[in-house]
Amino acid sequence: MASITGFGGAFLRANDPKALYQWYERHLGLVKADGAFSFPAPTQQARVIVSFFKQEDEYFPPVQKAMMNLQVDDLDGVLDRLMAEGVTVDPKRESYDFGKFGWVTDPEGNRIELWQPID
Repeated sequence: MASITGFGGAFLRANDPKALYQWYERHLGLVKADGAFSFPAPTQQARVIVSFFKQEDEYFPPVQKAMMNLQVDDLDGVLDRLMAEGVTVDPKRESYDFGKFGWVTDPEGNRIELWQPID
């Protein structure tokens, strides 16, 4: 039977796509290859999660229609590096039995969740 085989990508609207690509390349490791941009994921630890939120839910800004969740291997290390690079980092960090979470904001105001899965 035909089936879904994995997560294909994330799509965000941008006022200046070229500048936003450059920001994601510099700070979050986005790579351009064969005319497309992607995050290298050979070390992805956990499954890709799909969650639906009510329109008015405050987990991420209601005016933002989507939020990316990127897996990291060292949440504190990544957030510390991003702060040193001048990226807007939410000081709040949360831990659960399935991982640690932190958040950053890109130059266009998009909130991005960083997740360090528990092994």
